[in-house]
Amino acid sequence: MTSSSLADLEAAQAREALEAARLRHDPVLLTEVLAALAPRAGARLLDGTFGAGGYARALLEAADCRVLGVDRDPSALAAGRLWASLYGGRLVLAEGRFGDLDEIAAAEGFAPLDGIALDIGVSSMQIDQAERGFSFMRDGPLDMRMGADGPSAAEVVAEASEEELADIFYHYGEERRSRGIARAVVKARGEAPILTTARLAEILAAAQPRPKPYEPHPATRCFQALRIHVNDELGELARGLAAAERVLAPGGILAVVTFHSLEDRMVKRFLQTRAEGAARPSRHTPAALGGEDAEAASFELLNRKPVVASDEETARNPRARSAKLRAARRTSAPARPYDPREGALPILTSEGGPRARKASGGRRG
Repeated sequence: MTSSSLADLEAAQAREALEAARLRHDPVLLTEVLAALAPRAGARLLDGTFGAGGYARALLEAADCRVLGVDRDPSALAAGRLWASLYGGRLVLAEGRFGDLDEIAAAEGFAPLDGIALDIGVSSMQIDQAERGFSFMRDGPLDMRMGADGPSAAEVVAEASEEELADIFYHYGEERRSRGIARAVVKARGEAPILTTARLAEILAAAQPRPKPYEPHPATRCFQALRIHVNDELGELARGLAAAERVLAPGGILAVVTFHSLEDRMVKRFLQTRAEGAARPSRHTPAALGGEDAEAASFELLNRKPVVASDEETARNPRARSAKLRAARRTSAPARPYDPREGALPILTSEGGPRARKASGGRRG
């Protein structure tokens, strides 16, 4: 085969892979994210949850810009590399997490950034892969790891104490029956290891009243909670927001799409405290830490209320129903130290972290 024929074959394979990626994933709030970031020629942008590359492709096709696609999932990056060459070197892919996006951008020659898009949570591709263990709708190993490191959900279920499991379900799944459910899980694992999504879903369903027709599956909140805990999603989001503040150039845009209330509250609170500046300083970030300018507003809100999907989009893509977009423009004020407690959300750790209140009362048991 001649070099020309080989190049033609590789280009055809790249186009086929690109089309497969387009068909596999419908990016949520894509039009709205593009409007917020407003890509322009020469801009340096970061797609912080590359996934199937939906935001990255749209940005590259909207302007002659460069995009750094970051993902902690090696399989997502491997799939993206099959078609990245079609964009002539304007797309660079890097493995990493939200909390390191400023360091990744600097290492890849993208800092400072003109825009960042973050799509929080699990991707539809990961949910569709039974072997990843994210969904109770598809039986598979109880894994839930977005990357290849750290303990799996099966290990957490096997090793965490009843109190730790109750905290995870309560804080990250907002599950009111967390203590009783945790008790049922501990009892079940004493009888046989819980290694699959189907077995865990069965235990969770048996520990709760039968849902009404309009209510979600009884395993929904606990599966969400385990996934968040296994991947330290709120911790990564907190670190990612702080990293975005550090690496965005003045005038740069941060656009964050969230899918549940815990994430949205964290993003809302972060942007509010940054936009309010000296008017309402955070009690966790005293001016003494950063000097005279420590409380200057570092972001300007682009939307006071979150942008939500249109009826047309939710009809086409049900995943968009719970999506919320918040966006803000970076000012020239220096970045401030960030304490996750500013978001008034729990960040549980392997050592146990903060405990849920009302441990022996209320609706938590």
